[in-house]
Amino acid sequence: MERLKVGIIGTGMALERLHYPAYQELAEEYQIVAVCDEDRAKAQNWAKRLGLSDQDVYTDYRQLAGRDDVQVIDIMVPIGLNFTVAEAIAQQIAGTGKGIILEKPLAPTLEQAEKCAALPQKYRIPMLIAENYRYNEDPNLIRDLVRQGQIGEVDYFLWNRVLNYPDDMRKDAFPAKEWRQHPDFPGGIFYDTAVHDIAAIRHVFGAIDELMAYGQQKPVTPEQYTVVHVIFRFQSGFTGSYVFYAGGKEIQRPLVGWRIIGQKGEIYQEERDCGVINLTLNDGNSKQIPYRPQRGYYNELLNFYKAYIGEEAIAVTPELELGDARTVLAIIESMEQETPVRVDIEESCTPHYQAARENYLHH
Repeated sequence: MERLKVGIIGTGMALERLHYPAYQELAEEYQIVAVCDEDRAKAQNWAKRLGLSDQDVYTDYRQLAGRDDVQVIDIMVPIGLNFTVAEAIAQQIAGTGKGIILEKPLAPTLEQAEKCAALPQKYRIPMLIAENYRYNEDPNLIRDLVRQGQIGEVDYFLWNRVLNYPDDMRKDAFPAKEWRQHPDFPGGIFYDTAVHDIAAIRHVFGAIDELMAYGQQKPVTPEQYTVVHVIFRFQSGFTGSYVFYAGGKEIQRPLVGWRIIGQKGEIYQEERDCGVINLTLNDGNSKQIPYRPQRGYYNELLNFYKAYIGEEAIAVTPELELGDARTVLAIIESMEQETPVRVDIEESCTPHYQAARENYLHH
C-alpha cells in the first residue's frame, strides 16, 4: 500500500488535537515528511516528535510545497489566512498531482470563499475541506434516519448550541487563541463554531431558501456575538430554528440539544459527544442508536486517501463547503441588516456522499 507523503502547514492546536491523532491511526496510509510554521521553534519541536531532521522544518510554506516528495499539503492556519495560503499553494502545485487539505471555513469573506471554491478546477488539483461534522458518524446517521422516513415527514427542527466561551478563553482550549478573541473576520467565534453546525444542518436537510436572524453582543464575549437566533426555510419547504449561545452554560439536564420532529416521532441528540441518538416514535416504540463521537478527522483523511488513489470521490469539496460559509455569512448579514436573506438561489447542495458513508460504516 502506498503511503502518501504529507507536508504540514501550521503546527498549532489543530494539528496536536485534531489531525495528528487521525494521522497516527492511518499510519499505513500517510507519512508526515515536512512541517512548516512561522514560529520555527514550534515546527522544530514537531520535527523531533516525528523523527524528522532540521532540513524538514520550514517557515516559508512555499518551500515546503515545492518539495518533490510531498504529495499532500495539510493547511491548518488562522481563518483569516485560509484562502491566501491555499491559493498560493494551488498556483504553485498546479498540474503536479499534489493535493490540498484545508481546514474550515474556506475564507474570512464571501468573495474569498467563492474564489477558494474555484481553486480545484482552476488549478487542476484535488482539494478536500476538513469539515469534520460532515464526516462524523452522528450527522450521517441522523441524515439516514430522516431520509429513510423513520419519523415520517419532517415538520421542523430546533437546535440549541451552547458554548461557554468566557471560561474556555481562559483555558488551554481553542477559544484561548488571540486571533480568535480578536478576530479579523466577521462573526468571530460564531463564524468559527457555528459553521460546523450549519454544515451538519445542510448535510441532513439540504439547500436553504431563506433565513432570518437576530443577534446580541454582550460584554462577556468582547467583539463577539453572544446570542444568535436563526429561522431557516429550506428549499424542500419545511422550517427549522437554530440558537447559538456563547456566554455560559446550560445547567438543566438533559440539554435541549438537537430535536427533529416528524409526523411519526422524534430524533433527539443531546450533544455531539454523548455517543447516542434517541429515536422515539408516536406508537410508544423507541431505541438508542450508538455512534463513536468525533470520528470525522479520521474519516476525512481516509476519504482523501481513497480519492487520491482513485477509489472514491472527495466527499467534502470546496464547492460544497462554500454553501456552509455562505450560510453563516448570510446569518451575519441578516442580523446586521435586520432583514431576511436568500441563501441557495440556484445551486443544489446534494453531494456524492455514498462512498464516504460506506467508509464510516465499515471502518
